[in-house]
Amino acid sequence: MLTVPLDALHRELGARMVPFAGYEMPVQYSDGIIAEHQHTRAAAGLFDVSHMGQLRISGSGVTEALEALLPVDLVGLSDNAQVYALLTNDAGGVRDDLIVTRWDADSFFLVINAACKETDIAYLRERLQGFELEVMEDRALLALQGPQAREVMADVLPVATDLPFMNGCHTEYDGEPVYVTCSGYTGEDGFEVSLPADRAEAFARLLLADQRVKPVGLGARDSLRLEAGLCLYGHELTDQITPVEAALMWSISKARRRDGVRPGGFVGAEAIFARQDDGGDLRRVGLMVAGKRPVREGQTVMSSSGDPVGVVTSACMGVTLGAPIAMALVDAAHKEPGTSLAVDVRGKSLPVTVTRMPFVPQRYFRG
Repeated sequence: MLTVPLDALHRELGARMVPFAGYEMPVQYSDGIIAEHQHTRAAAGLFDVSHMGQLRISGSGVTEALEALLPVDLVGLSDNAQVYALLTNDAGGVRDDLIVTRWDADSFFLVINAACKETDIAYLRERLQGFELEVMEDRALLALQGPQAREVMADVLPVATDLPFMNGCHTEYDGEPVYVTCSGYTGEDGFEVSLPADRAEAFARLLLADQRVKPVGLGARDSLRLEAGLCLYGHELTDQITPVEAALMWSISKARRRDGVRPGGFVGAEAIFARQDDGGDLRRVGLMVAGKRPVREGQTVMSSSGDPVGVVTSACMGVTLGAPIAMALVDAAHKEPGTSLAVDVRGKSLPVTVTRMPFVPQRYFRG
C-alpha cells in the first residue's frame, strides 16, 4: 500500500487507517464520522486528499488538444479559473471526472481521481503526444472545508480569501510555491491547497492549531458529498454510464453542445448526443428513505408494483437531515421527484421517494 505525506500525522491524531485506491487513508478519527460531518457543516474540516492525481499539461496548442478529449469550453476559460469535466470514452461512458484549471495560455492543472490515476495518465500520454505531461508526485493536496474555512484561511494564506468558487491563485507558504483554489467536495465553501509534500505536515499542523479546524476522514467526506448531491466515480459514474444517465449533461459546456459555437468534437460526442435524443434508459436520482433504517449500495430499487427498476449506487445516513438518503440509477420513467419507490432490503420492501438534489443546500462562495 502507498502512503500519503501526512501518514504519520494521521496516526498521531488517532486515525483509523483503511486501504483506499491503493493508499492507506484515514477513514475517521477518534470523534467519529458523525461528529466530523457535523463539525465540517458548522466550522471547518481538514481533509487529506493527497492520494488524488495532480497533473500539469502544457505546450503550444494544448487548449485545443484537451478540448478534443473533454466536453468543456477551455477556449473561454480565463487564467486561474476551473471547470468540472468528464473524461469520456468512445461510447460516451465516463472514464473519470476531474477538475481542470487554466494556469496560463499554454498550461492546465488537472486533479484526477486516485482510483483512475494510472489509467488516466496512460490515456492522456497516448492522446497528448507532443505535449508535456508532468505528474506532480512531490505534491500534497489538502482541503479545508466549511463555513469558517474562509476566516481560517485569512490567517494562513490571506490571498485566498478573495477567491470565488472555482477560481485559484499561485501563492507561497514557507517560501515554497503553493496553488490554492476555492473548491471542494462537501457542498460547503472551502479551499484545496496543492503544496510541496515536505511542507504538508507543517501546513496541516498550522491549520489544526486553530480551534475551528478538526481533521476529517474519508467516512465523513463520503456522507458530506452525498448530501451535496455529488457523484463518486465507480458508483454514479462508470465507463458504462453516459452523462445522460448520470444527469450531468450540464457539465457539457454550452459552447460544446450540439447547438454550441464549437459543437461536439470531443471523444464520444456523437454517442452522447444520440443518447440524449433517445432519453437513455436510466437516470441518476436522489432517494429519501422512510424511517431510520438505511439502504445500501447495490440493493435493488423497485416500483410501486414490485418490479425491479434500478439499483442504489451510494447510500448513507444524512447526518444533517437526520434521515437515511441515497442515490440510485433508475429507469428514466421513474425519475420525477415525488415518485414513490421501494428498496429491497434483505427481502423487505423499504419505501423511498425520489427527491431533488442536493439534499442539503450547497453554500459555495460566488463572490
